[in-house]
Amino acid sequence: MYQYEAVAEVMRENGGYATLKALYQRAPAVEGSEWGTKTPNASIRRIVQTREDFFKIRPGLWALESHRERLPAGVYDESADEARRDQYSHWYFQGLLAEVGNRRQAETWVPSQDRNRAFLETTLGEVRSLDSLPQFGYQELVRRASTVDVVWFNEREMPASFIEVEFSTDFQNSLHKFLDLRDFHAGFIIAADERREAQFEKRLGQSGFGPIRDRVSFLTFDELSRLHAATDATAGVAAQLGV
Repeated sequence: MYQYEAVAEVMRENGGYATLKALYQRAPAVEGSEWGTKTPNASIRRIVQTREDFFKIRPGLWALESHRERLPAGVYDESADEARRDQYSHWYFQGLLAEVGNRRQAETWVPSQDRNRAFLETTLGEVRSLDSLPQFGYQELVRRASTVDVVWFNEREMPASFIEVEFSTDFQNSLHKFLDLRDFHAGFIIAADERREAQFEKRLGQSGFGPIRDRVSFLTFDELSRLHAATDATAGVAAQLGV
């Protein structure tokens, strides 16, 4: 079995799509496949990026071209308008962030209003590890924290990272949340498309955000997908997430 066939087999077994993380873990183990290389992950990336059998849905998420019209709506819906696609992508990146936090032994929170949102073959409520938000401070601040897209908590049930996923808004609301939560010893991260980093820097540069300016990091979706796919978190991007 050729390597690309093993990649396709993993996707077929998963309904026609897979994250890079799933491909890294399962494709080299497909029975009959041969991976005479010390860098199978690089081979997998090359296969999905160059062969016409596969197409990219979002950073870190690939699918079989033959299954394009049969994928679950929450994974890929060609008929959806841009706003709906952004919603699906927003939930996807929330799920990636929660899974990364879980792997880093953090307790993870996603807002309750999002718990039934689709994330691949499951829901965000199934991915987050916390069913209720720890009461780590004044009620007003706990309520504010409950609206943040993803929160990671340390072993003392104190917030370690507040993370907002941004698509079309101008970062203002996310930065105001961080400003309200600045008295906690936690990291602040904006996850967004790399093309929006200049807009993020301009907004963060406004005088009102001075108290948190040195504490907010920008995480691209591509960086997030690489972190999610990695078998071991390394200093670089993982350090941005406060771990």
